[in-house]
Amino acid sequence: MLLAEDEIALAKIIKDSLESRHEFQITIASQGNEALEIYHKQKPDILVLDVMMPQMDGFTLAKMIRQIDVRTPIIFLTARSSTDDLVTGFRLGGNDYLKKSFDMEELIVRILALLNRPVAVEDTPQAVVFTIGQYTFHYPHQTLQISDQTEALSHREAEILRLLCLHANDVLHRKPVLLELWGDDSFFNARSVDVFITKLRKKLKADPSVQIVNIRGIGYKLII
Repeated sequence: MLLAEDEIALAKIIKDSLESRHEFQITIASQGNEALEIYHKQKPDILVLDVMMPQMDGFTLAKMIRQIDVRTPIIFLTARSSTDDLVTGFRLGGNDYLKKSFDMEELIVRILALLNRPVAVEDTPQAVVFTIGQYTFHYPHQTLQISDQTEALSHREAEILRLLCLHANDVLHRKPVLLELWGDDSFFNARSVDVFITKLRKKLKADPSVQIVNIRGIGYKLII
């Protein structure tokens, strides 16, 4: 794996976490030009690229790599969070986009999903009860409660709602959801996610302050 990140302290934390727990071999580059040279020499199985780097930014680096390689997964790391930046990242061939400061467990899950590796239970965030506006979502029981009313959720509804809660007020990218819950990102499965999102919207409609919005071509955002 190639990690292009100019924040050396952060790069070392990521490297130590992945190498100690998942037996990755990580090569760090602190500049875009250096990362491109390492890519050509090593042909890593996944690229994690900081967007803002000296000499060559992550977007430019990804564009150059995608001219010769359309298969190797790319995850962008960035402090920038505008929708335009998200769209740019995906248009340049990025597979995922993670905003700093991110949870290390979330990065690990996304890397494993893109590499089609199994995600162990201990690698997933442990929150089990979420507050969604006036609702209480109890993930283990797969229930959604408001006032004295409790509604049961299907397994898929609960899994998707949990991921939305973990990314509340941020973008939940569609592709990692498909890979994690369905195992592939086919068009048919993508349409299935849309159906479940519609069902969740109906179940959350009692609180108008809660919204699940589509980020076209990217994914969804739970606004609470």
